Amino acid sequence: MEEKTCASCGRRIEWRRKWKNCWDQVRFCSAACRRRGAGDGSLEKTILDLLDGRACGATICPSEAARRHFSGAWRGRMEDVRRAARRLVAQGRVEIVQGGQVVDPSKARGAIRIRRVD
Repeated sequence: MEEKTCASCGRRIEWRRKWKNCWDQVRFCSAACRRRGAGDGSLEKTILDLLDGRACGATICPSEAARRHFSGAWRGRMEDVRRAARRLVAQGRVEIVQGGQVVDPSKARGAIRIRRVD
């Protein structure tokens, strides 16, 4: 089976037997992601704009993108930023790092940084 990522959260979609006949139509990993839908791309643009202003190989904290994009009530929107970063990883545009090491975005827990792929 080809590997797929969720259009909403950017996590890897694990194949399920019930999708045997419709695997090519699967876009979301769960009902919650299907309800949330795919992002509109504006948050991804904010992340890429922040990275454009940094030196090559520099990282940003997801909270920087949240502050810029959501201004006042940004703390509750951190998961939205992490989802956007995972979608960018799936596109091959950024990578998620912890302690300077690239990590699997589907399994990363705790503090992360976002870095543009060279």
